[in-house]
Amino acid sequence: MPRIPYQKPSLTYSEQLQQLKDRGLIIENEIKALHLLENLSYYRLSAYWYPMLETPKNAHRFKIDSSFNKAFKLYCFDREFRKLISLEIEKIEVSIRAKMIYILSHSNGPFWYSNANLFINSEKLSITLKKLRSEKNRSDEEFIKAFNKNYSNTLPPSWMILEISSLGTLSSLYKNLKPKRAKRNVANYYGLDVSTFESWLHTLTYVRNICAHHSRLWNKRMSIQPQIPLTPSNKFINIHQLPNPNQSGKTWRINDRSYFILTMILYLSNTIHPKHKFKEKLNTLFIKYPFVDKKALGFPENWQDEPIWV
Repeated sequence: MPRIPYQKPSLTYSEQLQQLKDRGLIIENEIKALHLLENLSYYRLSAYWYPMLETPKNAHRFKIDSSFNKAFKLYCFDREFRKLISLEIEKIEVSIRAKMIYILSHSNGPFWYSNANLFINSEKLSITLKKLRSEKNRSDEEFIKAFNKNYSNTLPPSWMILEISSLGTLSSLYKNLKPKRAKRNVANYYGLDVSTFESWLHTLTYVRNICAHHSRLWNKRMSIQPQIPLTPSNKFINIHQLPNPNQSGKTWRINDRSYFILTMILYLSNTIHPKHKFKEKLNTLFIKYPFVDKKALGFPENWQDEPIWV
Protein backbone atom coordinates (compact mmCIF):
# COMPACT_ATOMS: atom_id res chain seq x y z
CA MET A 1 0.00 0.00 0.00
CA PRO A 2 1.54 3.35 -1.05
CA ARG A 3 2.25 5.94 1.63
CA ILE A 4 0.37 9.23 1.61
CA PRO A 5 1.08 12.65 3.12
CA TYR A 6 -0.25 13.23 6.65
CA GLN A 7 -3.15 15.65 6.36
CA LYS A 8 -5.09 15.38 9.62
CA PRO A 9 -5.75 18.83 11.13
CA SER A 10 -4.99 20.02 14.65
CA LEU A 11 -8.03 19.84 16.90
CA THR A 12 -8.92 22.06 19.82
CA TYR A 13 -9.34 20.38 23.20
CA SER A 14 -13.12 20.58 22.81
CA GLU A 15 -12.92 19.05 19.34
CA GLN A 16 -10.70 16.25 20.68
CA LEU A 17 -13.24 15.51 23.39
CA GLN A 18 -16.11 15.53 20.91
CA GLN A 19 -14.22 13.15 18.64
CA LEU A 20 -13.84 10.69 21.51
CA LYS A 21 -17.54 10.95 22.32
CA ASP A 22 -18.45 10.42 18.65
CA ARG A 23 -16.35 7.27 18.63
CA GLY A 24 -18.20 5.86 21.62
CA LEU A 25 -15.94 6.67 24.59
CA ILE A 26 -17.88 7.45 27.76
CA ILE A 27 -16.86 10.81 29.28
CA GLU A 28 -17.81 10.82 32.96
CA ASN A 29 -16.60 14.34 33.70
CA GLU A 30 -16.07 16.68 30.75
CA ILE A 31 -14.28 19.37 32.77
CA LYS A 32 -11.78 16.83 34.12
CA ALA A 33 -11.35 15.26 30.68
CA LEU A 34 -10.61 18.64 29.08
CA HIS A 35 -8.09 19.41 31.83
CA LEU A 36 -6.29 16.10 31.24
CA LEU A 37 -6.28 16.56 27.47
CA GLU A 38 -4.71 19.97 27.99
CA ASN A 39 -2.04 18.86 30.47
CA LEU A 40 -1.25 15.31 29.33
CA SER A 41 -2.12 15.51 25.61
CA TYR A 42 -4.50 13.47 23.48
CA TYR A 43 -1.70 11.48 21.88
CA ARG A 44 -0.13 10.38 25.19
CA LEU A 45 -3.49 9.31 26.59
CA SER A 46 -4.42 7.51 23.37
CA ALA A 47 -1.98 4.71 24.28
CA TYR A 48 -4.24 3.88 27.22
CA TRP A 49 -7.60 3.91 25.47
CA TYR A 50 -6.20 2.07 22.43
CA PRO A 51 -6.81 -1.38 24.06
CA MET A 52 -10.48 -0.36 24.39
CA LEU A 53 -10.95 -0.01 20.63
CA GLU A 54 -12.91 -2.64 18.74
CA THR A 55 -11.24 -4.68 16.02
CA PRO A 56 -10.20 -3.45 13.49
CA LYS A 57 -8.49 -0.75 15.51
CA ASN A 58 -8.25 1.66 12.58
CA ALA A 59 -12.04 1.96 12.58
CA HIS A 60 -11.66 3.99 15.81
CA ARG A 61 -14.79 2.62 17.49
CA PHE A 62 -14.74 1.95 21.21
CA LYS A 63 -16.04 -1.21 22.85
CA ILE A 64 -19.16 -0.95 24.99
CA ASP A 65 -18.50 0.51 28.47
CA SER A 66 -15.15 2.01 27.45
CA SER A 67 -14.58 5.22 29.39
CA PHE A 68 -12.18 8.12 29.75
CA ASN A 69 -11.76 7.40 33.46
CA LYS A 70 -10.70 3.80 32.79
CA ALA A 71 -8.07 5.02 30.35
CA PHE A 72 -6.81 7.62 32.81
CA LYS A 73 -6.58 5.07 35.63
CA LEU A 74 -4.54 2.85 33.34
CA TYR A 75 -2.29 5.84 32.65
CA CYS A 76 -1.90 6.32 36.43
CA PHE A 77 -1.00 2.65 36.87
CA ASP A 78 1.64 2.87 34.16
CA ARG A 79 3.09 6.03 35.71
CA GLU A 80 3.48 4.33 39.11
CA PHE A 81 4.71 1.16 37.42
CA ARG A 82 7.47 3.12 35.67
CA LYS A 83 8.45 4.84 38.93
CA LEU A 84 8.82 1.49 40.65
CA ILE A 85 10.88 0.05 37.79
CA SER A 86 13.05 3.17 37.61
CA LEU A 87 13.79 3.05 41.34
CA GLU A 88 14.79 -0.61 41.21
CA ILE A 89 16.97 -0.13 38.13
CA GLU A 90 18.74 2.70 39.94
CA LYS A 91 19.71 0.30 42.74
CA ILE A 92 20.92 -2.28 40.21
CA GLU A 93 22.89 0.34 38.27
CA VAL A 94 24.68 1.55 41.41
CA SER A 95 25.62 -2.03 42.30
CA ILE A 96 26.90 -2.89 38.82
CA ARG A 97 28.89 0.33 38.69
CA ALA A 98 30.54 -0.47 42.03
CA LYS A 99 31.28 -4.08 41.08
CA MET A 100 32.80 -3.19 37.70
CA ILE A 101 34.99 -0.51 39.26
CA TYR A 102 36.23 -2.80 42.03
CA ILE A 103 36.93 -5.95 40.01
CA LEU A 104 38.44 -4.28 36.94
CA SER A 105 40.50 -1.75 38.90
CA HIS A 106 42.06 -4.49 41.02
CA SER A 107 42.85 -6.65 38.00
CA ASN A 108 43.88 -3.96 35.49
CA GLY A 109 44.59 -0.73 37.36
CA PRO A 110 42.63 2.46 38.03
CA PHE A 111 42.57 3.53 34.37
CA TRP A 112 41.48 0.18 32.93
CA TYR A 113 38.60 1.75 31.01
CA SER A 114 41.10 3.57 28.72
CA ASN A 115 43.43 0.59 28.13
CA ALA A 116 42.83 -0.41 24.50
CA ASN A 117 44.43 -3.83 25.11
CA LEU A 118 41.46 -4.79 27.30
CA PHE A 119 38.82 -4.09 24.65
CA ILE A 120 37.59 -5.82 21.52
CA ASN A 121 36.87 -2.79 19.34
CA SER A 122 39.16 0.25 19.56
CA GLU A 123 36.79 2.47 17.56
CA LYS A 124 33.92 1.78 19.96
CA LEU A 125 36.28 2.44 22.87
CA SER A 126 37.21 5.82 21.35
CA ILE A 127 33.51 6.73 21.15
CA THR A 128 33.01 5.71 24.79
CA LEU A 129 36.05 7.73 25.93
CA LYS A 130 34.73 10.75 24.05
CA LYS A 131 31.45 10.42 25.96
CA LEU A 132 33.33 10.12 29.24
CA ARG A 133 35.33 13.28 28.49
CA SER A 134 32.11 15.08 27.70
CA GLU A 135 30.49 13.86 30.92
CA LYS A 136 33.56 14.97 32.89
CA ASN A 137 33.50 18.44 31.31
CA ARG A 138 29.81 18.87 32.16
CA SER A 139 30.13 17.60 35.71
CA ASP A 140 29.92 20.00 38.66
CA GLU A 141 30.84 17.33 41.22
CA GLU A 142 33.38 18.57 43.77
CA PHE A 143 35.58 15.46 43.41
CA ILE A 144 35.87 16.10 39.66
CA LYS A 145 36.77 19.76 40.25
CA ALA A 146 39.39 18.72 42.80
CA PHE A 147 40.88 16.17 40.39
CA ASN A 148 41.11 18.73 37.57
CA LYS A 149 42.83 21.16 39.92
CA ASN A 150 45.40 18.73 41.31
CA TYR A 151 46.21 16.23 38.56
CA SER A 152 47.38 16.40 34.95
CA ASN A 153 45.50 13.33 33.65
CA THR A 154 42.88 13.96 30.97
CA LEU A 155 40.47 11.64 32.77
CA PRO A 156 40.32 10.56 36.43
CA PRO A 157 40.52 6.95 37.70
CA SER A 158 37.55 4.67 37.12
CA TRP A 159 36.14 5.09 40.63
CA MET A 160 35.66 8.79 39.85
CA ILE A 161 34.75 8.94 36.17
CA LEU A 162 32.33 6.02 36.22
CA GLU A 163 30.45 7.61 39.12
CA ILE A 164 29.31 10.34 36.71
CA SER A 165 28.84 8.15 33.64
CA SER A 166 25.51 6.92 32.31
CA LEU A 167 24.18 3.38 32.50
CA GLY A 168 24.51 3.28 28.72
CA THR A 169 28.23 4.02 29.00
CA LEU A 170 28.66 1.24 31.57
CA SER A 171 26.84 -1.13 29.23
CA SER A 172 29.04 -0.15 26.27
CA LEU A 173 32.24 -0.58 28.29
CA TYR A 174 31.23 -4.00 29.57
CA LYS A 175 30.12 -5.32 26.20
CA ASN A 176 33.37 -4.18 24.56
CA LEU A 177 35.62 -5.83 27.17
CA LYS A 178 37.58 -8.85 25.95
CA PRO A 179 36.30 -12.16 27.43
CA LYS A 180 38.78 -12.43 30.28
CA ARG A 181 38.48 -13.45 33.92
CA ALA A 182 37.56 -9.99 35.25
CA LYS A 183 34.64 -9.74 32.84
CA ARG A 184 33.42 -13.18 33.85
CA ASN A 185 33.76 -12.33 37.53
CA VAL A 186 31.44 -9.34 37.20
CA ALA A 187 28.73 -11.43 35.51
CA ASN A 188 29.23 -14.39 37.85
CA TYR A 189 28.70 -12.18 40.89
CA TYR A 190 25.12 -11.66 39.68
CA GLY A 191 24.64 -15.36 38.94
CA LEU A 192 24.83 -14.99 35.15
CA ASP A 193 27.09 -15.88 32.26
CA VAL A 194 28.80 -13.06 30.34
CA SER A 195 26.51 -13.16 27.30
CA THR A 196 23.34 -12.98 29.39
CA PHE A 197 24.73 -10.25 31.64
CA GLU A 198 25.68 -8.15 28.59
CA SER A 199 22.17 -8.57 27.25
CA TRP A 200 20.50 -7.68 30.55
CA LEU A 201 22.66 -4.60 31.04
CA HIS A 202 21.73 -3.39 27.55
CA THR A 203 18.05 -4.10 28.22
CA LEU A 204 18.07 -2.29 31.57
CA THR A 205 19.51 0.77 29.82
CA TYR A 206 16.70 0.60 27.26
CA VAL A 207 13.98 0.22 29.90
CA ARG A 208 15.49 2.95 32.10
CA ASN A 209 15.31 5.31 29.10
CA ILE A 210 11.65 4.41 28.55
CA CYS A 211 10.96 5.35 32.16
CA ALA A 212 13.03 8.54 31.96
CA HIS A 213 11.04 9.73 28.94
CA HIS A 214 7.71 8.85 30.61
CA SER A 215 6.80 6.52 27.75
CA ARG A 216 4.25 3.69 27.93
CA LEU A 217 5.71 0.56 29.53
CA TRP A 218 2.98 -1.67 31.00
CA ASN A 219 1.95 -3.56 27.83
CA LYS A 220 4.87 -2.62 25.58
CA ARG A 221 6.49 -5.22 23.36
CA MET A 222 10.20 -4.62 23.87
CA SER A 223 12.21 -3.88 20.75
CA ILE A 224 15.32 -4.92 22.68
CA GLN A 225 14.79 -8.41 24.07
CA PRO A 226 17.00 -9.71 26.88
CA GLN A 227 18.61 -13.11 26.67
CA ILE A 228 17.02 -15.94 28.63
CA PRO A 229 19.72 -17.54 30.82
CA LEU A 230 20.06 -21.27 30.22
CA THR A 231 21.98 -22.02 33.43
CA PRO A 232 21.29 -19.28 35.99
CA SER A 233 23.10 -19.79 39.28
CA ASN A 234 20.08 -18.79 41.37
CA LYS A 235 16.32 -19.37 41.30
CA PHE A 236 14.73 -18.15 38.09
CA ILE A 237 11.72 -19.09 35.95
CA ASN A 238 10.95 -22.38 34.20
CA ILE A 239 8.40 -21.10 31.67
CA HIS A 240 10.19 -19.46 28.73
CA GLN A 241 7.45 -19.63 26.10
CA LEU A 242 3.70 -19.00 25.97
CA PRO A 243 0.96 -19.89 23.45
CA ASN A 244 0.64 -17.26 20.74
CA PRO A 245 -2.95 -15.94 20.96
CA ASN A 246 -2.83 -14.87 17.32
CA GLN A 247 -1.50 -18.12 15.82
CA SER A 248 -2.90 -21.49 16.84
CA GLY A 249 -0.20 -24.00 17.73
CA LYS A 250 2.51 -21.34 17.79
CA THR A 251 4.37 -19.92 20.78
CA TRP A 252 6.23 -16.72 21.58
CA ARG A 253 9.24 -16.26 23.84
CA ILE A 254 8.42 -14.63 27.12
CA ASN A 255 11.28 -12.11 27.04
CA ASP A 256 9.63 -9.32 25.04
CA ARG A 257 7.22 -8.07 27.70
CA SER A 258 7.30 -6.28 31.05
CA TYR A 259 6.94 -9.55 32.98
CA PHE A 260 10.42 -10.65 31.97
CA ILE A 261 11.85 -7.25 32.90
CA LEU A 262 10.28 -7.62 36.34
CA THR A 263 11.78 -11.09 36.64
CA MET A 264 15.22 -9.76 35.69
CA ILE A 265 14.95 -7.04 38.33
CA LEU A 266 13.87 -9.56 40.95
CA TYR A 267 16.71 -11.92 40.06
CA LEU A 268 19.36 -9.20 40.32
CA SER A 269 17.82 -7.72 43.47
CA ASN A 270 18.00 -11.09 45.21
CA THR A 271 21.79 -10.82 44.96
CA ILE A 272 22.17 -7.08 45.55
CA HIS A 273 19.80 -6.78 48.50
CA PRO A 274 18.30 -10.12 49.62
CA LYS A 275 15.93 -8.38 52.04
CA HIS A 276 14.43 -6.15 49.34
CA LYS A 277 10.69 -5.43 49.20
CA PHE A 278 10.30 -5.42 45.42
CA LYS A 279 7.73 -8.23 45.29
CA GLU A 280 5.67 -6.58 48.02
CA LYS A 281 5.77 -3.20 46.26
CA LEU A 282 4.69 -4.77 42.98
CA ASN A 283 1.86 -6.65 44.66
CA THR A 284 0.69 -3.44 46.38
CA LEU A 285 0.54 -1.74 42.98
CA PHE A 286 -1.59 -4.53 41.50
CA ILE A 287 -3.92 -4.39 44.52
CA LYS A 288 -4.30 -0.63 44.03
CA TYR A 289 -5.19 -1.15 40.34
CA PRO A 290 -7.10 -4.48 40.31
CA PHE A 291 -8.51 -3.91 36.81
CA VAL A 292 -5.06 -4.18 35.18
CA ASP A 293 -4.81 -7.36 33.11
CA LYS A 294 -1.49 -9.01 33.99
CA LYS A 295 -1.59 -10.95 30.72
CA ALA A 296 -1.11 -7.62 28.92
CA LEU A 297 2.23 -7.35 30.75
CA GLY A 298 3.18 -10.86 29.64
CA PHE A 299 2.44 -12.67 32.91
CA PRO A 300 1.84 -16.39 32.28
CA GLU A 301 -0.78 -18.47 34.06
CA ASN A 302 0.34 -19.59 37.52
CA TRP A 303 3.31 -17.22 37.45
CA GLN A 304 3.20 -17.15 41.26
CA ASP A 305 4.35 -20.78 41.25
CA GLU A 306 7.60 -20.00 39.43
CA PRO A 307 10.65 -20.62 41.72
CA ILE A 308 11.75 -17.00 41.76
CA TRP A 309 8.26 -15.65 42.58
CA VAL A 310 7.41 -18.08 45.36
